Amino acid sequence: MASIGYFLSCEEFGPRELVRQARLAEEAGFERLWISDHFHPWNGEQGNSPFVWSVIGALSQVTSLPITTAVTCPTMRIHPAVIAQAAATAAVQCEGRFVLGVGSGEALNEHILGDRWPPTAVRQDMLREAVEVIRELHTGKNVNHYGRHYTVEDARIYTLPERPVPIYVSGFGPAAVRLAGEIGDGFCTTMPELVELFRGVGGGDKPTQAGVKVCWAESEGAGVDTAYRLWFNELLPGQLAQMLPRPVDFEQAGSLVSREAVSERFACGPDPDRHLVAARRFLDAGIDELYVQQIGPDQEAFFSAWAKYVLPELR
Repeated sequence: MASIGYFLSCEEFGPRELVRQARLAEEAGFERLWISDHFHPWNGEQGNSPFVWSVIGALSQVTSLPITTAVTCPTMRIHPAVIAQAAATAAVQCEGRFVLGVGSGEALNEHILGDRWPPTAVRQDMLREAVEVIRELHTGKNVNHYGRHYTVEDARIYTLPERPVPIYVSGFGPAAVRLAGEIGDGFCTTMPELVELFRGVGGGDKPTQAGVKVCWAESEGAGVDTAYRLWFNELLPGQLAQMLPRPVDFEQAGSLVSREAVSERFACGPDPDRHLVAARRFLDAGIDELYVQQIGPDQEAFFSAWAKYVLPELR
């Protein structure tokens, strides 16, 4: 049976609120946590972007739920050797209940040091090598690595969990899914239709994770208003989400997204059946772990409603 987790949005909320939401999620019966890893929010209305590794440290002290980053880009903004150390420490803090979710990133977060934003194929090659570096360092051995993209000299991680940290790889297109099937210990996505492809290109029976956003609200209209204000960026066409460098650029591109499209994309309002349909779309595709994010500030109403009406039906 699939497990249902909660998706903590570092774009929408500050660190103390994220810790509070994790407590609420566990009390409501959610079984796992996803947490995003960004330098910037997608747009100014979201308004936050705390350093994820600090938040994970705090989460490890207040919840027993497993935690996955969804997802960390270990290629440009932070060197993979540093990510390897951060992930190892997180796994120790969480007593082994930590998964490093990785992906090839977006310009929004990775351009900040002035690096060139490379094309997709290069970013995926960087990700492949970054995962290799992380896994080498998680052996606890002294590592010297001289690769195409990264150099590591006489590096050794001393604080390590009992077992190497699992590394799940995200994918939103065929090439990324094939890479995930090849190098990942599991798969992260927001597109349930890619699960079958992942299983057929090397993923086999490896674990799959997916995230879905909803907006529990007093009315459908109020939920759509909140979702449109905060998460219109989810519906931007083509490669814009990977290429735009600033939150203000996403705001300017928001005119491409209609309120009606947001209404169709997200389950909004107080009807449990709409939320059940949104979740079952992923579960019917064979997702092993589904992570649900409540859009907006009305977290208590969401957790109460899902605990009463939605989670029991899904189980």
